[in-house]
Amino acid sequence: MQVDILRAAGHRRMRWKNGKGETVEIAIHPEAAGTDDFTWRISTATVAEDGPFSVFPGIDRNLSILTGKGMVLDVAGSETRLDASSPPYAFPGDQPTKARLIDGKVTDLNVMTRRGAASAQVTRHTLDGPLDLPLQTGRALVLVAHGRASWGTETLGPGDCLDIAGGTGLLKLSGQAVLYRVLLDLP
Repeated sequence: MQVDILRAAGHRRMRWKNGKGETVEIAIHPEAAGTDDFTWRISTATVAEDGPFSVFPGIDRNLSILTGKGMVLDVAGSETRLDASSPPYAFPGDQPTKARLIDGKVTDLNVMTRRGAASAQVTRHTLDGPLDLPLQTGRALVLVAHGRASWGTETLGPGDCLDIAGGTGLLKLSGQAVLYRVLLDLP
């Protein structure tokens, strides 16, 4: 098992594909990929106003609210209310999507996978002391959304991420934090 720590200070900032905001890219594969040719991509974004999401043909998306009161997400005419207590929400990135903020800006976690090349399972976990987080073969990423988590001798803060390749078994963590685990299936 290989584990890399992706520190928040090293994440890449860029404009949204539609130019209406900024995203913070945590990880992308392949590493040199852009917004049109990635296999998978994990990022956060601040949504500061109502409006359309960027369209990503052939991409499946999974969205989680990290901060703020939430939003109503309209995907092809079907509305879903999302807030920080909502489970991660999966939807096709090639469907017309727009957001209506509930009460001010939000920050979200966005996991995107190219349909047929990868898929993702995203889960939220509350860390309150020790936690054994199950992994799978392949690739897993664990993002600290809030608080602090310890892994071995390393301390992870908000926005820090563990990138785990070829791991199975349990990831042993401790601390007080809200975590998001992303399990990537790469056929």
